[in-house]
Amino acid sequence: MANIGIFFGTDTGRTRRIAKSIAKKLGDAAADPVNVNKATVEDFLGYDALIIGTPTLGDGELPGLACGAQAESWAEFLPQLDGADMSGKVVAIFGLGDQDKYGNEFCDAMAELYDCVTACGATVVGSWPTDGYSFKVSQAVLDGAFVGLAIDQDNQAALTEERVDTWLAQIKPALLEACNAAA
Repeated sequence: MANIGIFFGTDTGRTRRIAKSIAKKLGDAAADPVNVNKATVEDFLGYDALIIGTPTLGDGELPGLACGAQAESWAEFLPQLDGADMSGKVVAIFGLGDQDKYGNEFCDAMAELYDCVTACGATVVGSWPTDGYSFKVSQAVLDGAFVGLAIDQDNQAALTEERVDTWLAQIKPALLEACNAAA
């Protein structure tokens, strides 16, 4: 098994494409990305280092059947983690959103992932500055920074690859350290 697990939720496929790009950039250090609607809790918890990604849908919601997504996703998966022990695990989060059209809930779904994994005892790495974005409000901003990498493929697609590269350089040491500590 590769060291870093990558899990994503998606409705349009954009988050899957970013997850695949991240896996490719990490090479042998990462497992193939898995859509959470095909994952078990055991699959998810089987990694000591995780990268998890989500789009924000509707009024700042996780993807899932209740918000009109085509298939089950994070909204159905996260409740299964209630009570899970993620202490010692290191998690990095990325999220997709549209800061122009949905500026009052830009990348809000990242906050739900953050809240879930931290409640389970995981350490989250990879906060990301809000500079360079034009949004009004985001639940994913904590202490002046996003809880993970915010990506806007609708309005700033040209910045995505550079942002991903910079973010991966920031988080990779902590993720690999978690893998090595568990080995």
